[in-house]
Amino acid sequence: MADQITVQYVGFTAGAVVREYSFVVRDESGRPRDYTVTIENEAFVSHRARYQDGPIICSLRLRRELAANAIDLSTTQFCVTDLELADYNTHNRPKSGSYFQKQRQD
Repeated sequence: MADQITVQYVGFTAGAVVREYSFVVRDESGRPRDYTVTIENEAFVSHRARYQDGPIICSLRLRRELAANAIDLSTTQFCVTDLELADYNTHNRPKSGSYFQKQRQD
């Protein structure tokens, strides 16, 4: 599964406690497998995650699991941890305010 996999985001379901993101993964044989990755709603409310970043955060988590367990991945449900959210925000999230700063006149 390590070399030729396709990860397709299918959609999400908003629950009372978590948002559940659904993915279909196809390996080199083309067989589909369904996976779900969740993020607690509190992470969005506390601004540790943005709604528009949810699919990519979950996709990164799923890809890490697939890479670590390339031979057999019997678990099909994963949760994004606080540490993973912090890591995403440190390394991937654009800096706020950088898009709307006035340009200096020299």
